[in-house]
Amino acid sequence: MFDKILIANRGEIACRIIATARAMGVRTVAVYSDADRDARHVALADEARRIGPPPARKSYLDIEALLAAARATGAEAIHPGYGFLSESEQFARACAAAGIVFIGPTPEAIAAMGDKAAAKRLMENAGVPLVPGYHGGRQDSAFLAEQAAKLGYPVLVKAAAAGGGKGMRVVRDAASFGAALDSARREAKAAFGDDRVLLEKYLERSRHIEVQVFGDRHGNLVHLFERDCSVQRRHQKVLEEAPAPGLSPARRSEIAGAALAAAKAIRYVGAGTVEFIAGADGAFYFMEMNTRLQVEHPVTELITGLDLVSWQLAIAAGDPIPLQQDEIQMKGHAIEARIYAENPDKGFLPSTGTLRHVRFSAQPARVDSGVRQGDVVTPHYDPMLAKLIVWGEDRATALARMRAALAQCEIIGVATNVEFLGRVAASKAFASADLDTGLIERCAAELFPAERPASDEELAAAAFAELGAEQAQAATRAQASGDPHSPWSRVDGWRLNLGSHHEIAFKDGDAIRRVQIHFLPEGLRLAVDGNEVKNTACGVRTVRDGGDWHLFRDGAHRVLAVHDEHSAAGDDEVAGSLAAPMPGRILQVLVQPGAQVARGAPLLILEAMKMEHTITAPHEGRVRRIFFKAGEQVAEGADLLELEAA
Repeated sequence: MFDKILIANRGEIACRIIATARAMGVRTVAVYSDADRDARHVALADEARRIGPPPARKSYLDIEALLAAARATGAEAIHPGYGFLSESEQFARACAAAGIVFIGPTPEAIAAMGDKAAAKRLMENAGVPLVPGYHGGRQDSAFLAEQAAKLGYPVLVKAAAAGGGKGMRVVRDAASFGAALDSARREAKAAFGDDRVLLEKYLERSRHIEVQVFGDRHGNLVHLFERDCSVQRRHQKVLEEAPAPGLSPARRSEIAGAALAAAKAIRYVGAGTVEFIAGADGAFYFMEMNTRLQVEHPVTELITGLDLVSWQLAIAAGDPIPLQQDEIQMKGHAIEARIYAENPDKGFLPSTGTLRHVRFSAQPARVDSGVRQGDVVTPHYDPMLAKLIVWGEDRATALARMRAALAQCEIIGVATNVEFLGRVAASKAFASADLDTGLIERCAAELFPAERPASDEELAAAAFAELGAEQAQAATRAQASGDPHSPWSRVDGWRLNLGSHHEIAFKDGDAIRRVQIHFLPEGLRLAVDGNEVKNTACGVRTVRDGGDWHLFRDGAHRVLAVHDEHSAAGDDEVAGSLAAPMPGRILQVLVQPGAQVARGAPLLILEAMKMEHTITAPHEGRVRRIFFKAGEQVAEGADLLELEAA
C-alpha cells in the first residue's frame, strides 16, 4: 500500500478520499488554489500545496503544477477524484511518465471511453445495445441538421468529449436545432476544450440506470449492482438511489452483464460506471462509461457495506479485487440528495456568497461535505455543497429518512435547493418510483408551487425570536448602565394607563406584516395583522442574520426582515434595470437598444460556472440601454441593461 498520496481535487470528494486514506494509514497531500486556501479539504489533509490562482485552468487543471506538488511532497500516487482531470488521458500518461501511480484506469481505457462517439462504435462491436444516433466525425452544421432530421425529432445533441450534463441539449423541432447546436458547442468548448458533438434519438419518459464496475490488473472484473439516477435538472443528477426500483432479477442481470461486457472490451482497471438509458418498454441502451468514481458512489457503499475508495487504492497498488462476484451482496435501499448552492425558482441558477450558518442533518444520515460555516462559495467551481445519503431496510424506510434528514438542514448565505429536494422526495411520482429523466418538468406544478405569504404561526415564531433578542440586548444595556433594574431597559411595551404591548413589523416579500405581543397577567397574547393567534406551538427554528430572521420548518426556509418604518423610507429600487445574478462573462447580446421585447424574451447569455444562463425580460417593454458587450466580464449585481416598461 502507498505511504502517501496526493489528491488532485477539492471540496467534498477530496474530504471523502482523505477520510478513507486516514483509516488505511495512508498520508494525504491536498492541493489548493488561492480561492481554496482556507478550505475544509486543506485543513483535513496531512499537508497541502498551493497550485495556482482561482481559475481551474490555472490550478486544478494544471498538470505540471500537480505533478510538481506530488514530487515536492514525495507522494507515490495521485487520486484525481471526479471532474477536473479525473478522465484525462493526458494526465494519466503524465503521471506514468513521472513515475507516479494514477489511481484510476489506464490511459488507453480513458481514451477509449473519453470520446463518446468512438466509445459508442466500440460498444457496438462488443454487442452492447446502443441508442440510434449519429456518432461520426463529420461536424458541419448542415450535415448534422440532416442527420437529426433522419433520426426524427426530438433528438439529443451531446458533447462528444465528456458528460456531466454539459454541452447537452434536447431539440424538439428543426427550427430550434441550429441555436441548440451552437449553444451545446459553446458549452462543450468551455467545459472540455472540445466542441464536437454527437446526436441521439431522444427517448421520452426514459430512465437513467448505471452499473458500478471494478477491474484489477489480474484480469478480474466485477459489478456492484446498479443505481437509478433519473431525477435530473439540466441533465445533471439531483437524486440517486440504489438499487434501481422496479427492476426484475432478470433485467438486473441483463444490465449488469452488458456493463461487464463494456468494461471487458477495454480491459478496464479500477472503478468505473457504465451508464444506460432505459425506455418506457424496459429496453436499455448504452450511453457512456465514466472512467472514474461517481458523485453518487455512496449509495452503492451503503447497500454493499463496502468502501469503494479503499478498493481504488488497493487496486492501484497492485492488489486483486477484494471479493469475488458471488461474495458481493446487496442489502436494503439507499438514496442520495445533492445539496447545491443554486436557486431552483430561477432555473437552478448557481448562487455565490458566504455560508453564514450551516447545519446539516444529524444521524442516521451520512453527510459528505467539503464546506463549513464561514466558507465562501465562489463562481469558480461546481456549486455542490454536500451530499446527504440515507439507508433503510427498504425504499419506503429510506425515503422517510431522506425527508426527515432534508427537513433538518439549515443553510444561510446562499440560495440552496434543500427545500426543492424535500418537495421532490415528497412528490407522488418519486414516492411511487414513477421515475424518468423528465420527472422535474413533468411534476413542475407540484415541485414549484406559487409563493405563499408567511403563516400566522411563522410570524409569531419570528416575533418571539425578535422579542427574545431585544430582551437580551436590553439586559446587556442595563448591566452596562450601572442600574440593572431601570424600567427604561424593559421591552414589555409598558404604557402608563394603557395595556402593555409591543409591536414588531416584518417585511414578508413586498408586504409589511405586523405582530402585536400583549403582556397580560395570565400570559402573552399575540395578534398578527390584528387577528389573534390562538396556538403558536409550530416547531419553527429561527436563526438571526443581520436584520433578517430565517425560519426553518419541516424543510421549508423563509426569510422575514425586521421592518423599521423610519429607515425603510425612500428605499425604492431603480425600476427597469436587470442585474447580473452572479459573476460571469457575457457570451451573447441578443437584442439592440430600442428593441421592443415581450415578457420572457431572451436578452443576453451569461456564462458562469461553465454553464450558460439566459437572461430574459421580466416584463414587456423597450430596451433603453445595454451596458456590456459580448466577451466582457461582469460582477454580481452589475446592471446588464435597462428595460423600459411598456
